[in-house]
Amino acid sequence: MLRIAVVGSGPSGVYTAQALVQQPLVPGILVDVLDRLPAPYGLVRYGVAPDHEKIKSLQNTLRSVLEHDRVRFLGNVEIGARGLTPERLLGLYHAVVYCVGAARDRRLGIPGEELAGSHSATDFVSWYSAHPDAAPAGFGLGARSVVVIGVGNVAVDVARVLARGAEDFRPTDVPHPALGALAGSAVRDVHMVGRRGPSQAKFTTKELRELGALPSAEVRVEPADLALDPAYAPAPVPSTASAPAPVTGAVRPGRASAPSAHALAAVNRRNIEVVRGWAAMPDQGRARRIHLRFFLRPVELLGTEGRVTAVRFERTAPDGSGAVRGTGSYEEIEAGLVLRAVGYRGVPLAGLPFDETSGTVPHLAGRVLRDAVASPGEYVAGWIKRGPTGVIGTNRACAKETVVSLLADAPRLAGRRIVRDPVDALRAAGHHPVEWPGWLAIEDAEAALGASLGRRSVKIPDWEGLLAAARGADGPSRT
Repeated sequence: MLRIAVVGSGPSGVYTAQALVQQPLVPGILVDVLDRLPAPYGLVRYGVAPDHEKIKSLQNTLRSVLEHDRVRFLGNVEIGARGLTPERLLGLYHAVVYCVGAARDRRLGIPGEELAGSHSATDFVSWYSAHPDAAPAGFGLGARSVVVIGVGNVAVDVARVLARGAEDFRPTDVPHPALGALAGSAVRDVHMVGRRGPSQAKFTTKELRELGALPSAEVRVEPADLALDPAYAPAPVPSTASAPAPVTGAVRPGRASAPSAHALAAVNRRNIEVVRGWAAMPDQGRARRIHLRFFLRPVELLGTEGRVTAVRFERTAPDGSGAVRGTGSYEEIEAGLVLRAVGYRGVPLAGLPFDETSGTVPHLAGRVLRDAVASPGEYVAGWIKRGPTGVIGTNRACAKETVVSLLADAPRLAGRRIVRDPVDALRAAGHHPVEWPGWLAIEDAEAALGASLGRRSVKIPDWEGLLAAARGADGPSRT
């Protein structure tokens, strides 16, 4: 019988646990899913926008795995420099699979980025998602104009949350302080800005169209921005005979295959048509406006008395190779709040090898490589394995590849001597794991908090409140 630790309870971790207990080759595998947080589900709980209830319902699928009789959830267990070392953890289990995601946001690397009012979109998402690491002070939304730098789905989510009415969020699990801040928001103009055109933006068409469905906001697009995009002019639809074939070829171990060129072209055409329609629409006089701007590269955040007041952009233009070049023409956009949404990056975990260039743990088909040699019993899956790419479903194939490697190693792993029950060793080392009944107590406390506020279940936003609820203490913090 193998006992496996999976570090991380987001989709990649839970899909790894599911693949382990459902495979028929090595019967009786026991899986402990460890997480630094006392609550499971990773970015599904703390990254999906509160108004995306269909995506958030994925928690029900993840829950069914964590309630499997051979899977055990152990929250509030930190692995790394401030917790249990990977070396010590491997001494408790036959194998460990790290599914720790990519928690660091990318920086712009421009002057003024440290001004007050300049934040990462990650921090903003953590705040309205009630992540217990979010700054207690939260976000004041007193600025009338906000700039969101980036044109991916995170940027779209942030822009939508800023432009949407607070009453739309009242039925969701948004923490009460964030709901109050959204209700008192002075934001009227949200500028979402990308350095390239809509045909090269990272947002999906579905997410993009949601911006145009907001009852209290309208989307504005500069026709001059669109005219720069080589894909703006209608292109002939290729016949079946001449349609581009899917991109094929070798794929780096552990990296999901890229969408076909034809599929990407179809998405780009749909995005172009959506923004083309917005560019042609007259001003509707709604309370808030979302301005989609393209071919603008941020070069400096401007400020007064230490606080951001505007962003200076350089106009870019296509260079003919798929990239853009600066034109030497500049413009400034007023902003009392700037949120950068330019991607995520993996964070080194003390005791594990790390590739600074890719922001991932070196691996071969999921096996962790130390000095280019597979380390017995150590594996990776998810973003820390392949980088922040793909969608939630991409993690299934990624987890499966890692599990196949682990099962191939099973005869050798089974010979390792481990402790009888890792939980006893964790407690002896000073950890206080939150097991599944503790998580259920948190759920009950959040439901009670929502009822006391005249709402549905409301997330507890702080460590103290979460741990008190897990212990069955008198009640959660509301701050």
